[in-house]
Formats: sequence, structure tokens, C-alpha cells
Amino acid sequence: MAITQGSMVTNPKTMQPGSTNRFTSKLRDYYTLTKPEVNLLILMTTSAGYYLASRGPFRITGLINTLAGTLLVASGTATLNQWMERVWDGQMRRTAHRPLPSGRLSGREAFVFGTLLSIAGGLYLAVAVNGLAAVLAISTLLSYLLVYTPLKRKTPLCTLLGAFPGAMPVLIGWAGASAAIGGHAWFLFAILFLWQFPHFLAIALMYRDDYARAGYRMLPQFDLDSRFTRAEIVAFTVILIVTTMLPLVDRGGPIFLSAMSLAGVFLLYHATKLARSTSNALASRVLHASVIYLPIVLAALVARKA
Repeated sequence: MAITQGSMVTNPKTMQPGSTNRFTSKLRDYYTLTKPEVNLLILMTTSAGYYLASRGPFRITGLINTLAGTLLVASGTATLNQWMERVWDGQMRRTAHRPLPSGRLSGREAFVFGTLLSIAGGLYLAVAVNGLAAVLAISTLLSYLLVYTPLKRKTPLCTLLGAFPGAMPVLIGWAGASAAIGGHAWFLFAILFLWQFPHFLAIALMYRDDYARAGYRMLPQFDLDSRFTRAEIVAFTVILIVTTMLPLVDRGGPIFLSAMSLAGVFLLYHATKLARSTSNALASRVLHASVIYLPIVLAALVARKA
């Protein structure tokens, strides 16, 4: 079919919907790079750390500033992590549709976006909160990107080392409220540190083949039947539950005891059910149980203080 000169004339009004859709799609991809579902968990743990460290009248402005700076750094970290792993993400079914491996965003766009978010977050915390919170946030970013991310392709110990930056948001929140890190802050850190093992090992079981396809060594090579990993999940779950019960030695109360006990039994039930099974399909149950467990524990700690 011939194209006449008149048919090539474009109407600006007819171009607007398509341009708007492309712009909206681009914004959505940038938003996806920040991993909002992970950031929600980070903001929750940061808030708990901030509240538990607060003394005297609660400063809502301080909490908002701490959360804003932490969110910026966390979003930058997530973006730069996907930039670093964009080639291997394209080899896994669960990540091939992400903005970078799918080609919807370029590597340069992601790198600039992630760098700007990270710098903005660090500066915001330094100016609006305090230097300690800023240092902790940037340290979290560097250890995640320079230690955990490259080790995922080298050793299963990446989960152990990655649990350190993963538990840092509670310390950032604590520092945001008190400009110091006390003994109780390390107790919170220990809870979040231990929680990550049943959580992330369950993910590693769920996507074992996918990870292997991209060359990630999330699980030991000798653990072909996953028995060792399932036993690990149970062991760390027990240690986690015992750790959360430590405040009862000092001052607990029936509500605190009930919340911690029920949450612990709930998570342990799913962990032991996975351990008794020969299938990794139940790993998703452990994952979801861990996501339910952590808010309950943090809420109990917050209620205990109140």
C-alpha cells in the first residue's frame, strides 16, 4: 500500500496518549528497580529501631527524616544491585522480565539512577538526621554491593555475610533516634540477622534450579537432596525463637509472651514441615511464614516498650 504525503502528517493530539503511556511505563520501570516490596520491610524494621531507641517525647519529624534517607539509600542499593547482576538476571526465569535484562531500561540509566539515589540518601541522613545514621546507611550499601553481591556467584557463605547488611536497618533507625548504638540495638540486630536465614534459605530452595542456571552458588554443592539446607532452616529458626524470648528474663508480660510464643510456634511449624518433606515445594510456606513472623515480633517489642 502506497503512503501519500498527507498520510505522513502527524497530529500532536494523537501522539500524546502514546507518549504518556511510554513515560508512565518508564516511571514504572524505575520504580520497579527500587524493589518497593523489599523497601517496605526495610522501612518497618527502621521504624522499629527508631521507636525503641526514642527517649522522651516522640519526634515524628525525626522518624520521617530517618525513613526518607534510608529509603533513598535502600532504593539506590537495589537499583545498583540489579545493574551489577543484569546479565545473570536475564538467565533466570524469575528475573528475566526485570527492566534491565528485558531491555526496557539501559544499564547507563540504571547506574545513574541508583548512584543519584544513594548519594542523595546519604547526604539527606547526614544533614537531616545525624552522621552516624548516614555512615551506617552507606556502609550497608557498600557491604551489600561489594561483598554480598559478588559472593553470590562464589560461595554459599554469601547468605551469612549478606545477613549483616540485611540487619542494618534497625541500627540505622536506632542511630536516627539516639545518635548512638546501645546494647538493646544489638539485640534487635541479632533478631533481624537470624531471621534472614530461614527467609533467604527458603528462597534459595524455591529457585534452586533458576539460581544454578545463572551460576549463583546460593546452596552447597554437596547438598543435592537439600537435607542440609532444610536442617539449617530449622536450626536457625530455633535459635531465632530462643533469642526473641530473652526479654522475658528481664520483663515480659503475658501479652508479650503470648505474641512471641505463637509467632515462634507458627514459624517453627512450617520449618519442621519443610524439613520432614522430600520436596522443596514447602519452602514457599516458610517464606510466607517468615514474612508474617517478623512484623509480629517487632510489634510485640514495640508494645512491650509502650
